[in-house]
Amino acid sequence: MDVEKRRVISREYFSRERLAEHHFRSFNAFLDQGMQQVVDEKATIDTDIGDKEGQEPVYVELGDIRVVTPRVREADGSEELLYPQEARLRNITYSAPVFMDMAVIVGGEEEEERVVDQTETKVGRMPIMTGSDKCNINNFNDEDLIDIGEDPADPGGYFIVNGSERVLMTSEDLAPNKILAETDTKYGDDVQVAKTFSQRRGYRALVLVERSRDGLLEVSFPSVSGSVNFVTLVRALGLESDEEIVHRVSEDPEIVKFMLENLEAADVQTTEEAIESLGKRVASGQGKNYQLKRANYVIDRYLLPHLHEEGVEEEDVRINKAYYLCRMAEACFELALERRDADDKDHYANKRLKVSGDLMRDLFRTALNKLARDVKYQLERANMRNRQLSVSTVVRSDVLTERLEHPIATGNWVGGRSGVSQLVDRTDYMGVLSHLRRLRSPLSRSQPHFEARDLHATQWGRICPSETPEGPNCGLVKNFAQAMELSKNVEDERALKQELAEMGVEGIPGIEGVKSPADD
Repeated sequence: MDVEKRRVISREYFSRERLAEHHFRSFNAFLDQGMQQVVDEKATIDTDIGDKEGQEPVYVELGDIRVVTPRVREADGSEELLYPQEARLRNITYSAPVFMDMAVIVGGEEEEERVVDQTETKVGRMPIMTGSDKCNINNFNDEDLIDIGEDPADPGGYFIVNGSERVLMTSEDLAPNKILAETDTKYGDDVQVAKTFSQRRGYRALVLVERSRDGLLEVSFPSVSGSVNFVTLVRALGLESDEEIVHRVSEDPEIVKFMLENLEAADVQTTEEAIESLGKRVASGQGKNYQLKRANYVIDRYLLPHLHEEGVEEEDVRINKAYYLCRMAEACFELALERRDADDKDHYANKRLKVSGDLMRDLFRTALNKLARDVKYQLERANMRNRQLSVSTVVRSDVLTERLEHPIATGNWVGGRSGVSQLVDRTDYMGVLSHLRRLRSPLSRSQPHFEARDLHATQWGRICPSETPEGPNCGLVKNFAQAMELSKNVEDERALKQELAEMGVEGIPGIEGVKSPADD
């Protein structure tokens, strides 16, 4: 392709203002679906009213949530449309009111439930990204932008908080819900580990299946100190017989031999014994009933949470967890037998990027939980004073607003991360574009991490090979390549399966009317 044709293609590509497109797409998806999904996860705010005799239970039901466009309340009480330039000059936040349907419901399962108060109420303010669908200047032409003091060439894609322009840094992370097998170098070449970052609804749990030097498998997951014997755990999940456990791990004779060694070393034979054994680990010194209850709670809540699906029976979820652990065990054995290579953590297929919409979703989830705690407290206080229970009096909108604005203003995000939001680099126009397309790694800059800092072959066409800072941040702070476009993660798995089925792909589990190989 000659130089002139390349210029035409390049000019056409960049005339579509796609340099901050990944930020817009992600934030718009958060406003359109992400916020409502977080509210639907929460669904209700329970209270302690009704615990005493003679009192009816009270709870709040959450409904639809909507965001309008940015507005500012003046001193005389009037509300006017707010434009980004005005927010900069007046040192205020470019944010929009958030409204949510809420209903105070009295009565429980035993009594008839009745709605005491139902209304759409303002729950707070959401900082709005300039140039996004909810931005007041979204559809303005160049003349209109100049009239209100905006730069027509400004790419947008950032927030304005207290007059300061803040951009959310795209964060690089290991892919969740994916098995990664590697050799643990701390103990030499004899220990193989398969790990999964199991993620669901903002909760992230690291699950490890480790094959020790003596060939025995151990599983580590949150809320259980140390590690649990693999056979004990899969039996607690419902895989009871030796034959079924071995069959689910592998049919390979050498792997079967390894598994037989594990089965011989197992000290429990039934599901009941396995749950009892686990109960002694997670609640030692407690009564037997409490131990069993705690053991069941731990494996349902903290072990591989991403396998939970709405409407699926608990027994089926547990069996799926057992099958998943067997697949992780197979990965360990294959690595030990050199049937597979260790997974490369720096390979870009094993990474995912958190863009502004994903980061705002994490923030909104914690803000909504804080609001729910405050509403619970206000309702209980109003009930103690025999006041009328109404939505408008128990919702304090500044609770949500503060939890959304403060992290963007300071960069200190949920989960203990810092530097997530940064002041936009206004040195020159290219500096702005570069900052919007910057990418940061969660790894500590004080550690060497030589391999993570290296240029990896899979970064070709995705990450710029030369634009990275010198010094401690070298290789950890990167920039997107010039023509790179970021695809959006598909969260609705069922819709994706249905689409594949309609295209003629066979054997998709969970889709009615599609023949699966298991049916043969």
